[in-house]
Amino acid sequence: MAAPKASDQVGSKMAKFKRYLPMYLMFLPGAIYLIINNYIPMGGIIVAFKQYNARAGILASPFIGLQNFEFLFATPDAWVITRNTILYNVAFIVINNVLGIAFAIFICNTLSKKLKKVYQSAILFPYLMSAVILGYIVFAFLSQSNGIVNKSILPMLGKDPINWYSEAKYWPFILTLANTWKGVGYGCLIYISTINGIDPSLYQAAELDNATKWQQIRYITLPFLKPVVITLVIMSVGRIFFSDFGLFYQVPRNSGLLYATTNTIDTYVYRGLMHSGNVGMSAAAGFYQSVVGFIIVLVSNLSVRKVSPENAMF
Repeated sequence: MAAPKASDQVGSKMAKFKRYLPMYLMFLPGAIYLIINNYIPMGGIIVAFKQYNARAGILASPFIGLQNFEFLFATPDAWVITRNTILYNVAFIVINNVLGIAFAIFICNTLSKKLKKVYQSAILFPYLMSAVILGYIVFAFLSQSNGIVNKSILPMLGKDPINWYSEAKYWPFILTLANTWKGVGYGCLIYISTINGIDPSLYQAAELDNATKWQQIRYITLPFLKPVVITLVIMSVGRIFFSDFGLFYQVPRNSGLLYATTNTIDTYVYRGLMHSGNVGMSAAAGFYQSVVGFIIVLVSNLSVRKVSPENAMF
Protein backbone atom coordinates (compact mmCIF):
# COMPACT_ATOMS: atom_id res chain seq x y z
CA MET A 1 0.00 0.00 0.00
CA ALA A 2 1.39 3.40 -1.00
CA ALA A 3 2.22 5.86 1.77
CA PRO A 4 -0.14 8.86 2.02
CA LYS A 5 1.09 11.95 0.22
CA ALA A 6 2.16 15.04 2.14
CA SER A 7 -0.61 17.05 0.47
CA ASP A 8 -3.20 14.53 1.72
CA GLN A 9 -1.88 14.80 5.28
CA VAL A 10 -2.02 18.60 5.14
CA GLY A 11 -5.55 18.46 3.76
CA SER A 12 -6.62 16.08 6.52
CA LYS A 13 -5.15 18.37 9.20
CA MET A 14 -6.86 21.44 7.68
CA ALA A 15 -10.18 19.59 7.58
CA LYS A 16 -9.80 18.59 11.22
CA PHE A 17 -8.83 22.17 12.15
CA LYS A 18 -11.92 23.59 10.42
CA ARG A 19 -14.07 20.99 12.12
CA TYR A 20 -12.92 21.99 15.57
CA LEU A 21 -12.51 25.73 14.84
CA PRO A 22 -15.64 26.75 16.83
CA MET A 23 -14.28 24.91 19.87
CA TYR A 24 -10.89 26.61 19.48
CA LEU A 25 -12.61 29.99 19.33
CA MET A 26 -14.59 29.17 22.49
CA PHE A 27 -11.38 28.11 24.22
CA LEU A 28 -9.42 31.21 23.14
CA PRO A 29 -10.80 33.79 25.67
CA GLY A 30 -10.15 31.42 28.58
CA ALA A 31 -6.65 30.66 27.33
CA ILE A 32 -5.84 34.37 26.99
CA TYR A 33 -7.16 34.99 30.51
CA LEU A 34 -5.03 32.17 31.95
CA ILE A 35 -1.90 33.42 30.20
CA ILE A 36 -2.35 37.03 31.32
CA ASN A 37 -3.65 36.34 34.84
CA ASN A 38 -1.82 33.13 35.79
CA TYR A 39 1.32 32.61 33.73
CA ILE A 40 2.77 36.07 33.01
CA PRO A 41 2.72 37.07 36.73
CA MET A 42 4.82 33.97 37.52
CA GLY A 43 7.84 36.02 36.48
CA GLY A 44 7.34 38.00 39.68
CA ILE A 45 8.49 34.99 41.72
CA ILE A 46 12.00 36.46 41.65
CA VAL A 47 10.76 39.20 43.99
CA ALA A 48 10.78 36.58 46.77
CA PHE A 49 14.58 36.45 46.50
CA LYS A 50 15.21 40.19 46.26
CA GLN A 51 15.11 43.31 48.41
CA TYR A 52 12.46 44.91 46.25
CA ASN A 53 12.88 48.59 45.45
CA ALA A 54 10.08 50.21 43.47
CA ARG A 55 12.42 52.81 41.96
CA ALA A 56 14.96 50.25 40.80
CA GLY A 57 12.35 47.79 39.55
CA ILE A 58 12.18 44.02 39.92
CA LEU A 59 15.25 43.11 37.87
CA ALA A 60 17.53 45.80 39.28
CA SER A 61 16.60 45.22 42.93
CA PRO A 62 19.42 43.60 44.97
CA PHE A 63 19.41 39.80 45.33
CA ILE A 64 19.29 38.66 48.99
CA GLY A 65 18.76 34.89 48.65
CA LEU A 66 16.47 33.31 51.26
CA GLN A 67 16.39 36.20 53.71
CA ASN A 68 12.75 37.01 52.94
CA PHE A 69 11.74 33.51 53.98
CA GLU A 70 13.12 34.09 57.48
CA PHE A 71 10.12 36.36 58.02
CA LEU A 72 7.94 33.25 58.18
CA PHE A 73 10.20 30.69 59.79
CA ALA A 74 12.19 32.78 62.29
CA THR A 75 9.17 34.40 63.91
CA PRO A 76 7.89 32.98 67.22
CA ASP A 77 4.39 32.98 65.69
CA ALA A 78 5.39 30.55 62.90
CA TRP A 79 3.95 27.52 64.67
CA VAL A 80 0.67 29.28 65.57
CA ILE A 81 -0.07 30.63 62.10
CA THR A 82 0.87 27.32 60.42
CA ARG A 83 -1.24 25.30 62.87
CA ASN A 84 -4.24 27.58 62.45
CA THR A 85 -4.01 27.58 58.65
CA ILE A 86 -3.79 23.79 58.35
CA LEU A 87 -6.36 22.85 61.00
CA TYR A 88 -8.96 25.31 59.75
CA ASN A 89 -8.56 24.08 56.18
CA VAL A 90 -8.81 20.43 57.22
CA ALA A 91 -12.03 21.20 59.10
CA PHE A 92 -13.41 23.20 56.15
CA ILE A 93 -12.62 20.42 53.66
CA VAL A 94 -14.25 17.69 55.73
CA ILE A 95 -17.34 19.61 56.86
CA ASN A 96 -18.09 21.34 53.55
CA ASN A 97 -17.81 18.14 51.52
CA VAL A 98 -19.87 16.03 53.92
CA LEU A 99 -22.62 18.65 54.17
CA GLY A 100 -22.41 19.38 50.45
CA ILE A 101 -23.08 15.73 49.63
CA ALA A 102 -25.90 15.53 52.20
CA PHE A 103 -27.63 18.68 50.93
CA ALA A 104 -27.17 17.60 47.30
CA ILE A 105 -28.84 14.25 47.95
CA PHE A 106 -31.65 15.94 49.87
CA ILE A 107 -32.29 18.51 47.11
CA CYS A 108 -32.18 15.90 44.33
CA ASN A 109 -34.74 13.79 46.19
CA THR A 110 -37.14 16.71 46.55
CA LEU A 111 -40.23 15.99 44.47
CA SER A 112 -41.23 19.59 43.75
CA LYS A 113 -39.21 21.18 40.93
CA LYS A 114 -39.99 24.67 42.25
CA LEU A 115 -38.64 23.78 45.69
CA LYS A 116 -35.50 22.34 44.07
CA LYS A 117 -34.80 25.68 42.41
CA VAL A 118 -35.48 27.53 45.66
CA TYR A 119 -33.14 25.26 47.63
CA GLN A 120 -30.37 25.52 45.02
CA SER A 121 -30.60 29.32 44.95
CA ALA A 122 -30.73 29.56 48.73
CA ILE A 123 -27.67 27.37 49.29
CA LEU A 124 -25.60 29.19 46.64
CA PHE A 125 -26.56 32.73 47.66
CA PRO A 126 -24.16 32.99 50.66
CA TYR A 127 -21.26 31.87 48.41
CA LEU A 128 -21.80 34.97 46.27
CA MET A 129 -21.51 37.33 49.24
CA SER A 130 -18.32 39.26 49.89
CA ALA A 131 -16.35 38.78 53.09
CA VAL A 132 -17.25 42.33 54.14
CA ILE A 133 -20.96 41.52 54.11
CA LEU A 134 -20.29 38.25 55.93
CA GLY A 135 -18.36 40.18 58.57
CA TYR A 136 -21.30 42.53 59.16
CA ILE A 137 -23.74 39.61 59.38
CA VAL A 138 -21.58 37.91 62.02
CA PHE A 139 -21.22 41.25 63.86
CA ALA A 140 -25.02 41.63 63.87
CA PHE A 141 -25.20 38.35 65.79
CA LEU A 142 -22.19 38.81 68.08
CA SER A 143 -22.08 42.53 68.85
CA GLN A 144 -21.54 43.17 72.54
CA SER A 145 -24.22 45.85 72.82
CA ASN A 146 -26.78 45.09 70.11
CA GLY A 147 -26.02 41.56 68.91
CA ILE A 148 -28.86 39.06 68.52
CA VAL A 149 -27.01 36.44 70.57
CA ASN A 150 -26.33 38.69 73.57
CA LYS A 151 -29.68 40.49 73.47
CA SER A 152 -32.06 37.66 72.66
CA ILE A 153 -30.61 34.15 72.74
CA LEU A 154 -28.39 34.18 75.86
CA PRO A 155 -31.01 35.90 78.12
CA MET A 156 -33.54 33.20 77.12
CA LEU A 157 -31.04 30.58 78.25
CA GLY A 158 -30.27 32.42 81.48
CA LYS A 159 -26.70 33.19 80.39
CA ASP A 160 -24.72 36.40 80.79
CA PRO A 161 -23.66 38.38 77.69
CA ILE A 162 -20.29 37.47 76.19
CA ASN A 163 -17.77 39.85 74.69
CA TRP A 164 -17.22 37.69 71.62
CA TYR A 165 -14.54 39.87 70.08
CA SER A 166 -12.21 39.49 73.05
CA GLU A 167 -12.66 35.75 73.74
CA ALA A 168 -10.40 33.77 71.39
CA LYS A 169 -11.65 30.35 72.50
CA TYR A 170 -15.00 30.73 70.72
CA TRP A 171 -13.64 31.67 67.31
CA PRO A 172 -12.65 28.28 65.92
CA PHE A 173 -16.35 27.37 66.06
CA ILE A 174 -17.54 30.77 64.82
CA LEU A 175 -15.20 30.83 61.83
CA THR A 176 -15.98 27.22 60.94
CA LEU A 177 -19.72 27.90 61.08
CA ALA A 178 -19.36 31.09 59.01
CA ASN A 179 -17.22 29.33 56.39
CA THR A 180 -19.65 26.41 56.18
CA TRP A 181 -22.65 28.70 55.72
CA LYS A 182 -20.87 30.66 53.02
CA GLY A 183 -18.93 27.95 51.18
CA VAL A 184 -20.96 24.74 51.26
CA GLY A 185 -23.10 25.81 48.30
CA TYR A 186 -20.29 25.66 45.73
CA GLY A 187 -19.52 21.98 46.19
CA CYS A 188 -23.20 21.19 46.70
CA LEU A 189 -24.12 22.42 43.21
CA ILE A 190 -21.34 20.32 41.68
CA TYR A 191 -22.64 17.26 43.52
CA ILE A 192 -26.20 18.05 42.38
CA SER A 193 -25.02 18.16 38.76
CA THR A 194 -23.31 14.80 39.20
CA ILE A 195 -26.36 13.18 40.79
CA ASN A 196 -28.62 14.53 38.03
CA GLY A 197 -26.34 12.82 35.51
CA ILE A 198 -26.84 9.36 37.00
CA ASP A 199 -28.97 7.05 34.86
CA PRO A 200 -32.49 6.96 36.44
CA SER A 201 -32.90 3.33 35.38
CA LEU A 202 -30.38 2.35 38.07
CA TYR A 203 -32.69 3.69 40.78
CA GLN A 204 -35.71 2.11 39.12
CA ALA A 205 -33.98 -1.28 39.10
CA ALA A 206 -33.04 -0.82 42.75
CA GLU A 207 -36.65 -0.05 43.67
CA LEU A 208 -37.78 -3.20 41.88
CA ASP A 209 -35.33 -5.12 44.07
CA ASN A 210 -36.93 -3.49 47.15
CA ALA A 211 -33.81 -1.47 47.96
CA THR A 212 -34.35 1.16 50.63
CA LYS A 213 -33.51 4.82 50.00
CA TRP A 214 -30.37 4.50 52.10
CA GLN A 215 -29.26 1.45 50.10
CA GLN A 216 -29.80 3.39 46.86
CA ILE A 217 -27.66 6.22 48.20
CA ARG A 218 -24.96 3.86 49.44
CA TYR A 219 -24.66 1.62 46.39
CA ILE A 220 -25.60 3.99 43.55
CA THR A 221 -25.28 7.68 44.46
CA LEU A 222 -22.11 7.63 46.54
CA PRO A 223 -20.05 5.49 44.10
CA PHE A 224 -20.93 7.90 41.28
CA LEU A 225 -19.96 10.85 43.49
CA LYS A 226 -16.62 9.32 44.46
CA PRO A 227 -14.53 10.66 41.50
CA VAL A 228 -15.96 14.17 41.96
CA VAL A 229 -15.32 14.10 45.71
CA ILE A 230 -11.71 13.02 45.16
CA THR A 231 -11.15 15.77 42.59
CA LEU A 232 -12.60 18.50 44.82
CA VAL A 233 -10.67 17.26 47.86
CA ILE A 234 -7.36 17.16 45.99
CA MET A 235 -7.96 20.69 44.69
CA SER A 236 -8.79 21.86 48.21
CA VAL A 237 -5.77 20.10 49.70
CA GLY A 238 -3.58 21.98 47.23
CA ARG A 239 -4.58 25.21 48.97
CA ILE A 240 -4.27 23.89 52.50
CA PHE A 241 -1.50 26.40 53.24
CA PHE A 242 -3.69 29.27 52.02
CA SER A 243 -6.57 30.80 53.92
CA ASP A 244 -9.58 32.91 53.05
CA PHE A 245 -8.19 36.34 53.87
CA GLY A 246 -11.61 37.96 54.15
CA LEU A 247 -12.88 35.30 56.52
CA PHE A 248 -9.94 35.54 58.91
CA TYR A 249 -9.46 39.32 58.69
CA GLN A 250 -12.89 40.88 58.14
CA VAL A 251 -15.07 38.57 60.22
CA PRO A 252 -13.00 38.83 63.48
CA ARG A 253 -12.67 42.58 62.72
CA ASN A 254 -8.88 42.41 63.06
CA SER A 255 -9.16 42.11 66.84
CA GLY A 256 -5.70 41.63 68.36
CA LEU A 257 -7.19 39.68 71.27
CA LEU A 258 -8.25 36.93 68.85
CA TYR A 259 -4.92 36.38 67.07
CA ALA A 260 -4.26 33.11 68.92
CA THR A 261 -7.09 31.42 67.02
CA THR A 262 -7.68 33.69 64.00
CA ASN A 263 -4.18 34.51 62.79
CA THR A 264 -3.19 32.56 59.67
CA ILE A 265 -0.29 32.76 57.21
CA ASP A 266 -2.15 35.16 54.92
CA THR A 267 -3.30 37.56 57.63
CA TYR A 268 0.11 37.47 59.32
CA VAL A 269 1.89 38.32 56.07
CA TYR A 270 -0.59 41.12 55.36
CA ARG A 271 -0.05 42.71 58.76
CA GLY A 272 3.71 42.35 58.35
CA LEU A 273 3.50 43.96 54.91
CA MET A 274 1.48 46.87 56.25
CA HIS A 275 3.98 47.33 59.05
CA SER A 276 7.26 47.00 57.14
CA GLY A 277 6.20 47.59 53.54
CA ASN A 278 8.50 44.75 52.43
CA VAL A 279 6.97 43.35 49.25
CA GLY A 280 9.67 40.66 49.06
CA MET A 281 8.45 39.08 52.29
CA SER A 282 4.92 38.85 50.94
CA ALA A 283 6.18 37.32 47.69
CA ALA A 284 8.25 34.79 49.64
CA ALA A 285 5.21 33.73 51.64
CA GLY A 286 3.13 33.29 48.48
CA PHE A 287 5.92 31.32 46.81
CA TYR A 288 6.28 29.07 49.88
CA GLN A 289 2.52 28.41 50.01
CA SER A 290 2.37 27.61 46.29
CA VAL A 291 5.32 25.20 46.38
CA VAL A 292 3.99 23.34 49.42
CA GLY A 293 0.51 23.18 47.88
CA PHE A 294 1.92 21.83 44.61
CA ILE A 295 3.83 19.11 46.47
CA ILE A 296 0.76 18.16 48.51
CA VAL A 297 -1.35 17.87 45.34
CA LEU A 298 1.24 15.57 43.75
CA VAL A 299 1.48 13.40 46.86
CA SER A 300 -2.32 13.26 47.25
CA ASN A 301 -2.85 12.32 43.62
CA LEU A 302 -0.11 9.68 43.83
CA SER A 303 -1.81 8.18 46.89
CA VAL A 304 -5.16 8.09 45.07
CA ARG A 305 -3.53 6.55 42.00
CA LYS A 306 -2.13 3.68 44.09
CA VAL A 307 -5.49 2.94 45.73
CA SER A 308 -7.86 3.73 42.86
CA PRO A 309 -6.08 4.56 39.57
CA GLU A 310 -9.28 5.36 37.68
CA ASN A 311 -10.13 8.18 40.14
CA ALA A 312 -6.74 9.95 40.02
CA MET A 313 -6.69 13.42 38.48
CA PHE A 314 -3.60 12.69 36.37
